Amino acid sequence: MRRLTFIVAASLLGFAACGGSGSTSTDAAGSAGTSGGGTSGGAGTTAAGGTSGGGTGGSAGTGGSAGSTGAAGTAGGAAGTAGAAGSAGSGGSSVAGSGGSGGATGAGGRGGTGGSAGTGAAGGAGGTAGAMNPAPGQYARRAMLLASNSEMAVGEVGGKIYVVGGYPSSPSATVATVLVYTIATDTWAQGPAHPIPVHHPVVTGVNGRLYSLGGQTSSADTNRVFELDPTAGTNGTWRELMAMPTARGAGASAVIGDKIYVVAGRPPAGNAFEVYDISDNAWTALPDLPGVAERNHLAATAIAGKIYVAGGRYNGGGFGDPRTDSLDIFDPGTGAWTTGARMPRPRGGVNGVAANGCFFVWGGEGQGIGEPNDVFPDHDVYNPRTNTWTQLLPLPTPIHGVTGAAFVNGIIYMPGGGLSSGGSSGSNIFQVYRPAMTCE
Repeated sequence: MRRLTFIVAASLLGFAACGGSGSTSTDAAGSAGTSGGGTSGGAGTTAAGGTSGGGTGGSAGTGGSAGSTGAAGTAGGAAGTAGAAGSAGSGGSSVAGSGGSGGATGAGGRGGTGGSAGTGAAGGAGGTAGAMNPAPGQYARRAMLLASNSEMAVGEVGGKIYVVGGYPSSPSATVATVLVYTIATDTWAQGPAHPIPVHHPVVTGVNGRLYSLGGQTSSADTNRVFELDPTAGTNGTWRELMAMPTARGAGASAVIGDKIYVVAGRPPAGNAFEVYDISDNAWTALPDLPGVAERNHLAATAIAGKIYVAGGRYNGGGFGDPRTDSLDIFDPGTGAWTTGARMPRPRGGVNGVAANGCFFVWGGEGQGIGEPNDVFPDHDVYNPRTNTWTQLLPLPTPIHGVTGAAFVNGIIYMPGGGLSSGGSSGSNIFQVYRPAMTCE
C-alpha cells in the first residue's frame, strides 16, 4: 500500500501591539507596527509640556499610538513601513514599543528619535520568513500573462521564463507567440516569435539557450527543432537544428548535462524515446517507453542522472482517452527502464518539474473524473529515495494543457493553462508554489 503523507503548511500571522498610555513627560512607545516592522515604528516621546505625544487628541499625550507630531520634534520613528506581509512576524510589545520578530523586510523599521525628550521604539528585527511569498507549502500568484493560452510549452533561461506557442481556444488559432517573464521584476514582454506556429511542443532551457522540439501545427505533427539565443540581436534569435527522428506533439522532455531526452507523444509518435546531443547536433534512438501504448500528455524530468516519466493518456490523443498512473524510470548508464511507485490516481494532461530532489506533478484533465470542469486539482510529489508519493495541497485553480515549468530560487512557476477539459479554455493566470518538501 502506498504511503500518502498530507502536508499542510500554515502561515503564522503577526499582530501589532497597542500604543502606550499618555504622559506629560514620557509616553510609552506606540505600536510596534504590523507584523514586525510597524507602520509608525514607535511613538516619539513628547517634549516639555507633551501637548500630543503622537496621540490624536487629549492633552498629556493621550492616544500615543501614532506618534506623528511630537510637540518638540517629528515622529518617534517613521521607518519600518514594510512588514505587512510578515507571515511569521510576531506582534510588537507595548513595552518600549519593541518591534515584532517577523516582517517582510526584516531589518527595515528601526524607530527614529522622537521629540526632544525620548527615543522611538525599535522596529522589527529579522523577518526572513516575512520575505517569502508564498510561504513554504503554499501557493501565490504572479503577474498575469499578456494573453490567455494553453497547450503551450514552458522553459527557463537566465532568470527568464519563456512561454512558447499554444492556442487560447482551438488548434485553428495556433500561435507563434513567445512570451517572456522576468522573475526579478515580475513583468512580461513579447519575445522573438517562434519560427512556426505550434502547439503541444516541448521546450527546455540548457546552458543559456532555449530549445523547442516538435509539437503540432494546425494540420500535422512536426519533428522540427529550434534553438533560441536570447542574447543575439535585439530580442534574441532562433536557428533551426537537426530534426527529431520522430515527429511528435504532446510529448515530454528531460535534461541531463548537454543532452535532451524526448519521450512519447500523440499518435503516431507512440512511445518513441530519443536523445539529442547538443554538442554533436545529433539524435540517438533509445528503448521505447514501456507499458501502455501511444502514451502522451505526460510529465517528465531528470533527477540524479535518471529520467522519470509520470502519468499521461494512452490509446489515443483525446482528453476522453484512458489515463495511466504509471511512473517509469530510465537509467542512461544501463540503458534500461524500471518502474516506480504508481501515482495516487491516474491522470493525463499533467505537468511536472524537479525541485529539491523531488518530482512534483500537478493538474491534468479527463472525462467524467468527478472534478469540476473535468480538470484535476491534484498536486503530488514523488520521492526517489523512498519510492513514495505524497499528496500536497490542491491547486487553487486546477489547470491542464501546459508542458514544462520552472523551478527558480525555491519557487515552482506554473504559467497559464486550460481551466476546463479540452482545448477551448486557455487562461492568463500565473500560479506559483514554494515546496516545503525536500528529497535530497
